[in-house]
Amino acid sequence: MKKRLNQLAATAICGNDISSSCLYVSALAIVYAGQYAWISLLIVALILFLFRKIYGEVVGALPLNGGAYNALLNTTKKSTASFAAALTVLSYMATAVISASESVKYAHSLWNGIPIVYTTIGLLALFMIIVILGIGESSKVAIAIFIFHLTSLTLLCVFCGIYLFQNGYENLIANFKNPIEGSITTALFFGFAAAMLGISGFESSANYVEEQKPGVFPKTLRNMWVIVTIFNPLLAFLALAIIPISVIGNHEETLLSFLGQTAGGNWLFYIISIDAVLVLSGAVLTSFVGVGGLVERMALDRILPKFLLERNKRGSSYLISITFFLLCITILTITQGNLKALAGVYTIAFLSVMILFAVGNILLKINRKQLPRPEKASVGALILAITGVLLALIGNIVLNPPYLIIFMEYLIPTLLIVGFMLFRIQILRGFLQFIKYIIPTNLPIFEKLNKKLLLTIHHINNQEFVFFTNHDDVSTLNKVLQYIQKNEHTKRLKIVTVLKPDYVTPKNLQSDIAVLDRAYPEIHIEFIEEHGHFNPEKIKELSEKYNIPINFMFIGSPGETFPYKIQDLGDVRLII
Repeated sequence: MKKRLNQLAATAICGNDISSSCLYVSALAIVYAGQYAWISLLIVALILFLFRKIYGEVVGALPLNGGAYNALLNTTKKSTASFAAALTVLSYMATAVISASESVKYAHSLWNGIPIVYTTIGLLALFMIIVILGIGESSKVAIAIFIFHLTSLTLLCVFCGIYLFQNGYENLIANFKNPIEGSITTALFFGFAAAMLGISGFESSANYVEEQKPGVFPKTLRNMWVIVTIFNPLLAFLALAIIPISVIGNHEETLLSFLGQTAGGNWLFYIISIDAVLVLSGAVLTSFVGVGGLVERMALDRILPKFLLERNKRGSSYLISITFFLLCITILTITQGNLKALAGVYTIAFLSVMILFAVGNILLKINRKQLPRPEKASVGALILAITGVLLALIGNIVLNPPYLIIFMEYLIPTLLIVGFMLFRIQILRGFLQFIKYIIPTNLPIFEKLNKKLLLTIHHINNQEFVFFTNHDDVSTLNKVLQYIQKNEHTKRLKIVTVLKPDYVTPKNLQSDIAVLDRAYPEIHIEFIEEHGHFNPEKIKELSEKYNIPINFMFIGSPGETFPYKIQDLGDVRLII
């Protein structure tokens, strides 16, 4: 067994991501909600509290890496899971650019001569090189940054409190008397919509749950919620108590360091600035590592091109890191590092992923009832959570319609690539028919193209899949064939039953499979009897024996009596 992360290490990795939003979300909320920003941030904390149960139920039932993609892959169609994966990639891309850009802006407040855009590109390039060299996240480094960050935020809050005690509350009263545009309800709504950026990173823990010790994952959700609930509203309130709203707008991108300078002097300004550079840089590394794992999984599942899996001598999928870096550069160039534009793109992607994760929870309740899970989210909590996130999504689109256009400019090409991979057989066959109309069939070029396309289709369809059956009836096996026909490119399926000593195959199973073989002539079905015990070792043995990757092996949902956990079976997928 590889070494698993304890509560502190696991919380530090995801905590650096979500707590880094403290550095810019307070200013964003104040821009839209004014003196009521801290209330908007408390509402965000309430929505996050509901999502603790939602994430806890899904990941508790399916404790595998992949987040929303994994949840939907094991509960619904592959195309739906692919859409969630595309949104997650966009989310990682935007958070990498936001974190890098904000890190450089805090560094710029220390050294004025730094060119922000070029230095941001340099920082992104640095982490690309680090990941390519194979130097991933170190839990020890993450813990050091995490503790320093929380200590810095606590120090800032303490000295802000001292400042208020010494100087009075006149500024706070003046800010609360400040007139707002529209009604208080409107201010709270748009402040809430913008403040949802403050929970970005909450999904991070679900992407490395397999690396955590048993029982740690729900604790990471609790710890992240506590951090967001305490610091985000408190920092917004303290900023409003010490700094005039008109001045806050001038220091929107480095608000906390300016707050530290006002409340404690230059020494606190430097501490907060250094802390911001460190924790935001840590969030950039999280993005590179997270997107690398997700894209690798998508490429293995044949949702993205296989060439992305090419590795260097250090075992790193360097093409993924390079591609991700180039995408980050384009979005940085388009937005010129503008925080609002970046936050708008990220928030739309991130909120969409959260909605899809909640949908995954609903599908888990419907399609995987028998899967054991440590906790359950109530239907009421699900409805309220989805409604809250949906309202936040609408609010962000209403606030900044141009950001939706930028978001779509990235989403559409991503979906086109994923869509091509999902429907490439149909596309290639359509192209085959097309060339028959434009190229005479007696020309050598037609024969060459025709042969190449047919060979490509044959190569794609030649990938074998496995379904492990426990003497299922014909209706269950029919559902398996329907799923494979709709979601996978293959003409070959092995239906395997693992027989314990002295067990024999039921007579009806072979006859049922023969019926299905005739009903699905386009899929060659091979029935195999294997002797032994169905366990993780047997799955690995059969994967090597038949040269079929484990992620191309399927099972039905196990019940309460199943002796193994889903994560113990590797990348085996649930399809029934």
